[in-house]
Amino acid sequence: MLVLGLAAGLWGLGWLLRVPVALRLAALAVLWAAIILAHLVLPEGAGLRQTLGGSAAGWAVLGGAAGLVLIYAIGLKHLKARTTPAASEEGPFRQAELDRYSRHILLREIGGPGQMRLKSAKVLVIGAGGLGSPALLYLAASGVGTLGVIDDDRVEGSNLQRQIIHSDQRIGMAKTQSAEIAVKALNPFVEVRPYQRRLDAEIAEALIAEYDLVLDGTDNFDTRYLVNRTCAKLGKPLIAGAMTQWEGQLSLYDPAHGTPCYECVFPERPLPGMVPACAEAGVAAPLPGIIGAMMAMEAVKHLTGAGETLAGRLLIHDALYAESRVIAVKRRAGCAACGAMH
Repeated sequence: MLVLGLAAGLWGLGWLLRVPVALRLAALAVLWAAIILAHLVLPEGAGLRQTLGGSAAGWAVLGGAAGLVLIYAIGLKHLKARTTPAASEEGPFRQAELDRYSRHILLREIGGPGQMRLKSAKVLVIGAGGLGSPALLYLAASGVGTLGVIDDDRVEGSNLQRQIIHSDQRIGMAKTQSAEIAVKALNPFVEVRPYQRRLDAEIAEALIAEYDLVLDGTDNFDTRYLVNRTCAKLGKPLIAGAMTQWEGQLSLYDPAHGTPCYECVFPERPLPGMVPACAEAGVAAPLPGIIGAMMAMEAVKHLTGAGETLAGRLLIHDALYAESRVIAVKRRAGCAACGAMH
């Protein structure tokens, strides 16, 4: 107790005098070394040895444990320094961004380099509805540097049951404008490029060529096939999701890197009435959030190289029975969209 009190006194005095932590640790190390030396030099039974515990073994164990803790702390600090980007105004991240993305940077699979890839990425989200809403918000929160969003609709009251990027105050506003307001409110470091129009063959190629990755959350097959064929032609990866009532699905299509395209898996449009729209059949409110968030997760993994994506696999989620399954999908010989790549 005497020694521990002396150690606490040395540390407290150093703190009051603003002595650097390294020097305070050095003073404690000198005290510990003096105790060990006393046990080694003084004869057995000496009063000072008895006062200091009678044996050097306990002090040796204490010193070893303290040394291991110190080594761990130094190693952790060094590791953080390696994974954290510079915080200078001229560096890639401002201090506010480092604070915002700290939980990403701590992940071994993302780290500083992965966060830089997100910051430099350009992602186009087609549709600012049920799937586009959560996808846009989570991509923005993740730090994707440039987000494009294209949609020709306006916010309606019936959208608000599931399209969480919009609000009651913005009913009647263009969805792209509403989405831009929400994204900028969430993360002012993200550049938003709104396109208030329908995606058609006239602009599809020029628009998609500007982006590194495309997320398709549209609700009609004409647009889905147009987006897929354009992405396949340009060699752009595509994450496409779909949902109705209680079920949803998604996959990452990247035929330029050996995976099937959307048309390989779904070569023909379903017959009229086989896949009713949400306005006709209804949809559970959280379902678009589940599938849209998964789409954003696949985008983050694809852009950072983390884990295993859904490339070559189709995820099917049944929310009514809380079941998910993943099935393998393959390229189809003679595919009209990507057959030339076989």
